[in-house]
Amino acid sequence: MKFGTQDQAFFPTDIKEKFQYIKDMGFEAYEIDGKLLVEHTEEVKEAMKETGIVIETACNGYDGWIGDFIEERRLRGIEQISEILRALGEIGGKGIVVPAAWGMFTYRLPPMVSPRSQAGDFKAVSDSLLQLDKVAAETGTKIFLEPLNRYQDHMINLLADARTYIDKNELKNVEITADFYHMNIEEDNISTALTEQKDYVGHIHLADNHRYQPGSGAINFVEHFKTIKELGYDGCLVYECRLRGEDLPTIYQNSLNYLKECMEKA
Repeated sequence: MKFGTQDQAFFPTDIKEKFQYIKDMGFEAYEIDGKLLVEHTEEVKEAMKETGIVIETACNGYDGWIGDFIEERRLRGIEQISEILRALGEIGGKGIVVPAAWGMFTYRLPPMVSPRSQAGDFKAVSDSLLQLDKVAAETGTKIFLEPLNRYQDHMINLLADARTYIDKNELKNVEITADFYHMNIEEDNISTALTEQKDYVGHIHLADNHRYQPGSGAINFVEHFKTIKELGYDGCLVYECRLRGEDLPTIYQNSLNYLKECMEKA
């Protein structure tokens, strides 16, 4: 397993400097913004070659959700995600992390009545995934469907919800992103959910229970890393978190050191 990171505000903006900075911190992988990858594919290739940092996944970089209420945006999102998949295929990446939507609607806050039926939700997301499944097959990549918590998305909250889309649509190139932060809110137990969906989880995001850096909250990482090892997961463990504190580089470094110790104890 490799520890990876998304971008942070204190990382260098130059691509090659960014990759070297990530390597010096002790990360082995970088989860890149999809738009950055598409617009700077050759420079990314050079940075990967020079530093040894791998890009297995992309996240973000498109402006239409696969479950968007607005059809024009949904179709644009499919087109943009397809372009990112092609770029990932070119650099040897595995796939892109995709939720059904983020911040579009929640049943937990007013108005609490969705502008679309649950059947309509399923149809829209399924249509998007079926189209992207074909592109993934053509590019040798994957869609990593990510359940979000109930306050950020109303369609896919549990790992089991994501599995339903995969099974009912017979998707061959869609797997699940298991995000510890969202799982801490939605699942009865993180390790139990990972075990139940072990054949579907292809990617993992890391944050503590409050979305800040691992080690600053209440999640038992040793317990869940032990589960991950027992399940034979061999993908990346990617930081997707905010940071709490003043000396952000030191805080981030200390968190990574903490998780590496947890992995050794697991």
